[in-house]
Amino acid sequence: MIEPLRMSFFVDCPVEHAFHVWTAETSRWWPVTHTVTAKTGLEVVFEAGAGGRIFERTPAGLEVDWGEITVWEPPRRLGYMWHIRADRADATEVEIAFSDHGDATTRVDIEHRGWERLGSRGPGWRDANRAGWDGVLPDYVSACSRAGSGRRP
Repeated sequence: MIEPLRMSFFVDCPVEHAFHVWTAETSRWWPVTHTVTAKTGLEVVFEAGAGGRIFERTPAGLEVDWGEITVWEPPRRLGYMWHIRADRADATEVEIAFSDHGDATTRVDIEHRGWERLGSRGPGWRDANRAGWDGVLPDYVSACSRAGSGRRP
C-alpha cells in the first residue's frame, strides 16, 4: 500500500462558505498553471451531486475532464475520482471533510489515496500530486478568508 496524502488546515469562513468556495467558486482560486489548457479566463466546474463531472471549460468552449464526484454531502463532505492530466482508468480518490469549528472557522481535512492502482508509477504520481496540492491550497485558503469576511477579489 502507498500511503495516502493527508492534509489538514483551517480556513477563516463558515463551513458552508468553505464547501461553496471549493465547489462553486473554484475558478476564482484555482491557479491556471494547474489546469490542462492553461487558458486565461477558463472556468473550473464541479457539477453538483454524485456522478457530476469536474472539468475545465475554456472561453472557446473546450471542456477537459478532471474527475467525477462520488460523494456530495454539502457542506460537510465531498469525494471524487481525480484524473486530471491522466487517463480515467488511472483515477485516484480525493475525500474532503469540512468541519465547523465555531467563530466562522472551518477545519478542512483532505485525504488523497489510491496510488497503488497506478502500479510502479504510484509513488512518483503521489509525489507530483503533493506538489500540486501545495500549489493550490494557499489560494483556496485565501479565497475562503475573503468569502468569510465579505471581501471579494
